[in-house]
Amino acid sequence: MPMTPYPITGFAMCNSIGANRDEVRQSLFEGRSGLGPSPIDLPFEAMVGAVRGELSPLPSSLTMWSTRATRIAAHLLGEIAPEMERLRERWRPDRIAVLLGTSTGGADTTENAYKHYLSEGSLPEDYDLFRQHTFGAILHVVRELAGAKGPAWMASTACTSSAKPLATAGRLISSGMIDAAIVGGIDTLCAMTLHGFRSLDASSKTACRPFAADRDGLNIGEGGAFLLIERSGDPIALLEGVGESSDAYHISAPHPEGLGARLAMERALEDAGCAAASVDHINAHGTGTRLNDVSECAAIEAIFGREVPVVSTKGYTGHMLGAAGATEAAMAILSIVEGWIPASLRADPVDEKIFVNVSQERVDGEVRRVVSNSFAFGGNNISVVIGAPR
Repeated sequence: MPMTPYPITGFAMCNSIGANRDEVRQSLFEGRSGLGPSPIDLPFEAMVGAVRGELSPLPSSLTMWSTRATRIAAHLLGEIAPEMERLRERWRPDRIAVLLGTSTGGADTTENAYKHYLSEGSLPEDYDLFRQHTFGAILHVVRELAGAKGPAWMASTACTSSAKPLATAGRLISSGMIDAAIVGGIDTLCAMTLHGFRSLDASSKTACRPFAADRDGLNIGEGGAFLLIERSGDPIALLEGVGESSDAYHISAPHPEGLGARLAMERALEDAGCAAASVDHINAHGTGTRLNDVSECAAIEAIFGREVPVVSTKGYTGHMLGAAGATEAAMAILSIVEGWIPASLRADPVDEKIFVNVSQERVDGEVRRVVSNSFAFGGNNISVVIGAPR
């Protein structure tokens, strides 16, 4: 049976192209990338998508929980404060869940603490592994600041981490366990991921070029996004369906024909109860690596054909890993609300093995339904269907 569409009543974003959804919107509209040199000292060249500017400190009661990730979380909650107030008026605190995803958690804080240990012989006095490194630390801060007392958990499935919670929210609401959820994800830049993707020969020294013939890898980005999903309410968009698959083809390479990606998209459409022809835009996973782009586009072509506009927004923000799924779902909402599809940056010339409609210019016009893809190591695949209010 198709999933009941659930209202998305608010969303917030923070990344390299904007500190809030309005700034992100303007950058996407103008085709302005946020990629630049890494602020982390590295023994190699790296282009990244870093959050610019200072993040406000946490309230004094949460000082011991202060990390870059938790400050981003607080910043995101601040952007949706009016929507959160209305949500709390409708639902009891114990019926509001916090369902998030991350890949790195507080790894950057621990890396800095270790540098201090190497130079000073001890960890910083204010360093606390439990409150600053663990995934649960982010959950604690969000629950405290949001006043949410319902179920709370963190998914960490690499690049699908913040897309997974969208499926979880739908299941928990439909089961009657909750009435609303704060859904999303956060990741920050850290040396571990920058070294890791370089060791896989998957990162580019220059701004990434998803779908381009001469693409040579991805750029890592940081930031986060939160979406509010409710049982009922005044929607800005609808969570219509989520498809999941796990093909387990290879630990770090996609299936060459994109079979797992195709299955996730097919299941998402089935969950939403809609036909492929009703989709106006696909926000692709589109990492800019040689293998991902070809296999994903083969899967897209098999389901949607060659006409629907396909875009990778990673050319703007870089690959935000655990924050990518929620961020790109939020960008799908922007396309629906605004009535345009952003350009896929630096895709010219498109790889001759890619036959889908890679949109290299902004496309203006009504957008009623978007499929947003997130694919991860180990063949973990998520596709999300976001629709316009009915």
